[in-house]
Amino acid sequence: MTIEHLKRGKPEADRAEDDARVRAVVETTLADIEARGDAAVRELSETFDKYTPASFRLTRGEIDALIGQLSERELADIRFAQEQVTKFAQAQRGSMLDIEVETLPGVILGHRNIPVQSVGCYVPGGKFPMVASAHMSVATAKVAGVPRIIACTPPFGGKPNPGVIAAMHLGGAHEIYVLGGIQAVGAMAIGTATIEPVHMLVGPGNAFVAEAKRQLFGRVGIDLFAGPTETMVIADETVDAEMCATDLLGQAEHGYDSPAVLVTNSRKLAEETLSEIDRILQILPTAETARTSWNDFGEVILCASHDEMLEVANDIASEHVQVMTDRDDWYLQNMHSYGALFLGPRTNVANGDKVIGTNHTLPTRKAGRYTGGLWVGKFLKTHSYQRVTTDEAATLIGEYGSRLCMLEGFVGHAEQCNLRVRRYGGKNIAYGAAAE
Repeated sequence: MTIEHLKRGKPEADRAEDDARVRAVVETTLADIEARGDAAVRELSETFDKYTPASFRLTRGEIDALIGQLSERELADIRFAQEQVTKFAQAQRGSMLDIEVETLPGVILGHRNIPVQSVGCYVPGGKFPMVASAHMSVATAKVAGVPRIIACTPPFGGKPNPGVIAAMHLGGAHEIYVLGGIQAVGAMAIGTATIEPVHMLVGPGNAFVAEAKRQLFGRVGIDLFAGPTETMVIADETVDAEMCATDLLGQAEHGYDSPAVLVTNSRKLAEETLSEIDRILQILPTAETARTSWNDFGEVILCASHDEMLEVANDIASEHVQVMTDRDDWYLQNMHSYGALFLGPRTNVANGDKVIGTNHTLPTRKAGRYTGGLWVGKFLKTHSYQRVTTDEAATLIGEYGSRLCMLEGFVGHAEQCNLRVRRYGGKNIAYGAAAE
């Protein structure tokens, strides 16, 4: 049996046209921000969010007033989720050690893990207020020891969302701006008269935010390409259609361009899931969004075996991969390209999105082939150093270095080595010659 598509999404050619339009808009917008700074940012906020406050940056009094709008239960829930994310980030940070080793007598090599000095965290919130995204970026940056953390989120319903602002503040943001979209990402990276530029951008976002990060990469660092959410369910007949359909639509509701893919070796489960999706879409309050995503980007792929399912899954390299089979650990051991795995029916992508502790800012658009998701290590730069402590070591390494430089034709490089051999080894080497 060959791999069979019971449902396909929008053709790749159509998606490429969409991408080209997004690229053009972003390029023009970033150029405008660079040229006109705060004036451009304010116009964009007015155009897209209908929001033009006296200052986009919140004062401490405004932050406290917004937090005061939350109930005790809401605050407790935010704190609980943030504690889980922080615990896991702290454990990850503990696994990253500075090292120093003597590789030869008198030769000391080492590295230090140094925090990025300023980070801009984007927290989506135009369609849904993404409270959890603040934990994933702001709180994790704090664990890494980043000394300046700024956070931007769009207004929700024309004003700052109390839950998002509370999560940013409790997570450790030093500056909070109510600013969304390309204008937020551009202002943080390029800088304006009122926003000092950062060294790195992190956080998920829509297609325009993801493209802005891509175009700004190099000028600043970025965590990864984290665009519109993607989900994949890998399932066999150990689970039912309601479970599969619920997990697919639970992520399809993110936006109008959120791919959701079922990969299975059961035709019965595939067909029943298609029917169950139709049923749930009749009762789901966010069905308008989820239905559009499912119609345009949903897929059902029928395979003959688990080996074929694995091959398909690794090729798609989805952001979220929910595995519900009779061999979940086999997938854990053999999958190599994905954002995050959710193993077994007792967990789900929403757990990872909101509360369980793993980071939900994950690679999309096949980026899982070469990077994992956001984690505390993304905020740290590993810098090496070397030290030579004896004349004997300086002479030995210098002689090897001299000969290897001359092998490549780098005479100036060789002289750096030769000078040490002369001074610390007492050897007479002709200028521009290789050491013996």
